[in-house]
Amino acid sequence: MTSAQVTVIGCDGGPLPPEAASALAAASAVAGASRHLAAVPLPAEAERILIGRLGLALDAIAAHPGPVVVLASGDPGFFGIVRALRAHGITPAVFPAVSSVALAFARLGLDWDDALVLSAHGRDAGPVTAAALAHPKAAILTGPPEAATGALRTTLRDAGRTVYVAERLGAPDERVRDLTADPTAEVTDPHVLITLAPTPARPASHTEPVIPANPNNIAGHTGPRWTTGHTGPRWIAGHPGAPATWALPEAGFDHRDSMITKSEVRALALAKLGPGPGRTIWDVGAGSGSVAVECARFGAWAIAVESDPAQCDRIRANASRYGVLLRVVEGRAPAALDNLPAPDATFNGGGDDTVLEASIRAGTPARVVVTLASVDRVGSVCDLLTGLGYATEGTQLQASRLSPLPGGSLRLAANNPVFVLWGDRAGGRP
Repeated sequence: MTSAQVTVIGCDGGPLPPEAASALAAASAVAGASRHLAAVPLPAEAERILIGRLGLALDAIAAHPGPVVVLASGDPGFFGIVRALRAHGITPAVFPAVSSVALAFARLGLDWDDALVLSAHGRDAGPVTAAALAHPKAAILTGPPEAATGALRTTLRDAGRTVYVAERLGAPDERVRDLTADPTAEVTDPHVLITLAPTPARPASHTEPVIPANPNNIAGHTGPRWTTGHTGPRWIAGHPGAPATWALPEAGFDHRDSMITKSEVRALALAKLGPGPGRTIWDVGAGSGSVAVECARFGAWAIAVESDPAQCDRIRANASRYGVLLRVVEGRAPAALDNLPAPDATFNGGGDDTVLEASIRAGTPARVVVTLASVDRVGSVCDLLTGLGYATEGTQLQASRLSPLPGGSLRLAANNPVFVLWGDRAGGRP
């Protein structure tokens, strides 16, 4: 079928533009979901192709001699059917309408250039949930039935998020509801979930962190400070990508008696953990939470597990200082790891081999990163990782930092050596 014989028309409840209406009137076949086929006047003689199982519908569209019109929600080039048509060898003409995400935010009177837009429609909900939890404002494209979004909505609500659902946008019976108070409310035809994190007051300075009210152990978000690199209006939509700097100095964190992963070690640990949107990372024995906070700055959903209540407060303070969302779990492994979302990677910067093994067995991550101060433990940890099915590598880091001497000279001040081990599980993605 040639490109000119397939036209995709976006529907948002408004009248079709003249060019789209003309294409529809000339169509010998019209494809779409049942609600789209019922929403516009169709040519009487045109064949109806119901889009249920997408693969079958695409085959029918490609096999039809044309012309064919495909009806879709909103902007069909935005997480829509245009991509699937092109993958099927069809380059269509497209008449977009207002996207469902734009409609949903408009109905709420909210700006959305800082929103992370995700799709859970026919996809694994794990990365979608992780990305939404780690970002203060997210829109999630969903679809029926209720089972597709029920667990997702409950998880977001339990994390202290405000959750709105927009249903049947553009239809006469569209509705947008706040599900925060009642996460089990029946949702029959969801289009978009919008989730918002509570925003505490911005700290007055770098040394005056705010610890927000935190009934769900979610550290507060003040907006990524590294988003634009300067003060003023936003210039990039959604998640801003990697922070301008990482492996931050120890002085950038509130910590106890220098009990913090040093910046040089943190740099390598971050490289091996691979934090980013959609990834869940456990920091077990988190201490001040420097690794968890840095992972969150890359957009990962970081979960800091720490048994010391004072250290847990420090983690929350450090998260607020850098304006990131993360979860703090106060407790000791393995009990504290029960019912946590499965991690893509784990970091263990403290604890014995028993704690390490417990965290690996509880999470079965694709990648494990371990830092050790003692050479005596290197062999046992390598054996442990290998025995659990991980291909293990490692290195010793020994950094010497420039330090001033009287008279303006410099010397090298050596830090204690640290062993960094990492392992990849066969068949898992790093």
